[in-house]
Amino acid sequence: MSWILSAAQIPDLARGAAVLGTGGGGDPYIGSLLAAQALGTGTVEVVAPDELPDDALVLTVAMMGAPTVMVEKLPSLDEVVAPVHALGTYLGRPVTHIACAEVGGVNSTIPIAAAAALGLPLLDADGMGRAFPELQMVLPTLSGITASPLAFSDEKGNVGVLQTVDNGWTERIARVACVEMGCSVMISGFSMSGAEAKASLVAGSLSRCIEIGRGIGTAREEKRDAVAATVELLGGRELFAGKVVDVQRATSTGFARGRARVDGAAGAALVLQFQNEHLVAESAGTVLATTPDLIMVLEADSGEPITTEGLRYGQRVRVIAAPADERWHAAAALAMVGPGYFGYGMPAHRFDGSVSAADPTLTAAGSGAAA
Repeated sequence: MSWILSAAQIPDLARGAAVLGTGGGGDPYIGSLLAAQALGTGTVEVVAPDELPDDALVLTVAMMGAPTVMVEKLPSLDEVVAPVHALGTYLGRPVTHIACAEVGGVNSTIPIAAAAALGLPLLDADGMGRAFPELQMVLPTLSGITASPLAFSDEKGNVGVLQTVDNGWTERIARVACVEMGCSVMISGFSMSGAEAKASLVAGSLSRCIEIGRGIGTAREEKRDAVAATVELLGGRELFAGKVVDVQRATSTGFARGRARVDGAAGAALVLQFQNEHLVAESAGTVLATTPDLIMVLEADSGEPITTEGLRYGQRVRVIAAPADERWHAAAALAMVGPGYFGYGMPAHRFDGSVSAADPTLTAAGSGAAA
């Protein structure tokens, strides 16, 4: 069922997307401003995937790069729509719908800006159900949908279209271009038919963002525990509560990489490892959760999500985890987004601490093989 998105709904959507972004996806406030500017007093039609005609031409729109850079390198609407125009020209067909590559941070709101500026409907769906750091890490990859041709643009007016042999090569080549162009670019790709979009995307993700964002605000207004309300909405669990005592973070090869330590009661500590998004949560030598399930840091009292670039010493936080779309726990998916891919010598741990049985890094004895 289609619905209408207005500027009034953007704050809730951005807050919910920052939660699902697992620390990555870029600053939601910047994306909110861009989307609100594009919408003005107008609206965007949001369409459910099952309403798509099979012959539709769907393109994803996103920011590629290090979220830390985007805080100072603000995109413009011209930069956002340039890749869509370039790709439509390259494909020789009119684009009919815009979709989110990921439902995280700024990458849930930049497609809104693109849809509003282009006068196109937006899909109530995305390619992940969360955020991941690399371009090929979307469910359409598992369905055989190619990222290229991929169009990209920067704030200087540079625009390019990239054709590659597979999605891994798209990530590798585009990442080099991204670094050379200032560590953040706007991209458009993963051209899909309506039938392909229905089969491969995570449906209802934008609606879910609004529900989560509104839930946090409502819990605060009603003097309820906003973090507990979020855990309930996500069907997850709270992992840890404490104070951020150390953050090590650097922008490297186009990513924000680092680790953070949270100290809790009775000498307990939690360590978070991240690459744009939180990938591993460990405490006292025990793995509590890993990618592909969602690991999120929320402000202890307000429930506001905190991105990896927003983590600071002294913050009082609560760390929660929630299940990913079940398709991410298939063997082929874990080979692409599990902890082994990122170099951690452990199997994938679900949000409840159990080990994902399909993880291809598991040995016959059930231990993790180092990547």
